Amino acid sequence: MDLPENRSGQAADAGQNAPPAAVDVDAAVLLLGAGVTAATHPLLYVKLLIQVGHEPLPPTVGRTMFGRKVFYLPGFFSYAQHIVKVDGTLGLFRGLSPRILSSAISTVVRSKVKQVELLSQKDELQTSLQKVVKETSHEMIIQCLSRIATHPFHVMSVRCMAQFVGREVKYGGIFSCIVRIFKEEGVTGFYVGFIPHVLGEVLFLWCCNLLAHFINTYAVDESFSQASAVRSYTKFVMGIAVSVLTYPFMLVADLMAINDCGLAVGLPPSFPVFKSWLHCWNHLSHKGHLFRGSSFFFRRVPVTSVPSIED
Repeated sequence: MDLPENRSGQAADAGQNAPPAAVDVDAAVLLLGAGVTAATHPLLYVKLLIQVGHEPLPPTVGRTMFGRKVFYLPGFFSYAQHIVKVDGTLGLFRGLSPRILSSAISTVVRSKVKQVELLSQKDELQTSLQKVVKETSHEMIIQCLSRIATHPFHVMSVRCMAQFVGREVKYGGIFSCIVRIFKEEGVTGFYVGFIPHVLGEVLFLWCCNLLAHFINTYAVDESFSQASAVRSYTKFVMGIAVSVLTYPFMLVADLMAINDCGLAVGLPPSFPVFKSWLHCWNHLSHKGHLFRGSSFFFRRVPVTSVPSIED
């Protein structure tokens, strides 16, 4: 016969060993996402300033692997040091709060949509390709819903960071950004650059998933002892390759977010006032800048702007 003390002790042990509640897990995920967002924000900040063509530091002379002298633009660390010198260490985190809120909303939206999918999921006989198409379609829907909810905060964050170029203080906290954008541009102001951003993400998703599927199905030999390990990394490698191809969509989305919003970096002579994102794309393509900002290191000065280097 169990004593009350034993039963109470067993109940306590069971409570300690029980899996964490869904609320606790969600909170942990949100906190982890906020931490990752904060840690990577300086990278995205420097990347945006490079995207808009802000080069406050002179190029340095370097050599290629063949020994030829070339000019290199400053990399991430030099650029970050410049920001710290101008705005202090906290300056590296300009525009962070909208990004954290965007990350939290995206996590919640994805979680809720996946829960609905699991409840409505039915057992069906599918081929491997059909399964990939179905899963990718579901993931695309989640991505689009998430982008609808988070894009306004992306616009706010980009504009807050872009103020570094002209030293403006037009966009501050989240609430003041919402009021200013709505007052000056209406609801459409929150979705500037939305189309290229979504197109880039959807294109990335489909290309990455389909390429990984075909490579794993037809290129990886079953007799190979490490076939399972190779398959586990295929999607990651494809993601890196496809991200290069879809980068121009992200660049155009960021530039459209700051174009003609009252900041110096989004107005002539820095950029013309674009009529649409296609106008922006054509402008960048004509200038040869569709991949500007895609690299943090070994950024060579374009040949047309490189002065002669004497040996």
